[in-house]
Amino acid sequence: MAGKFVLSKASDGEFRFVLKAGNGETILVSELYKAKASAENGIASIKKNAHIDAHYERKEDKNGHPRFNLKAGNGEVIGASQSYHSVEAREHGIESVKHNAPEAEIEDLT
Repeated sequence: MAGKFVLSKASDGEFRFVLKAGNGETILVSELYKAKASAENGIASIKKNAHIDAHYERKEDKNGHPRFNLKAGNGEVIGASQSYHSVEAREHGIESVKHNAPEAEIEDLT
């Protein structure tokens, strides 16, 4: 089963998307966008940048757990991961984005 982007509207009227792997697990979450078109542009940017390893910012959360951000060519964060229990798990998450994002369909729940 292929990955997909799920585009939704938050309770405050803003838009967000998540990238889900084929098994349904969330692997990347967007920021909130005021306009649906901006969220759709964010999805396009994820698809464009997912394969570029240098665009992944590998970091740790405040508790020291590995996580990552995917950045656009201009350095803006376009998606953030969950926290992982190990560096290896984080790297697996990055590979999952690289694998799933480019061809992922969009499920529009708005």
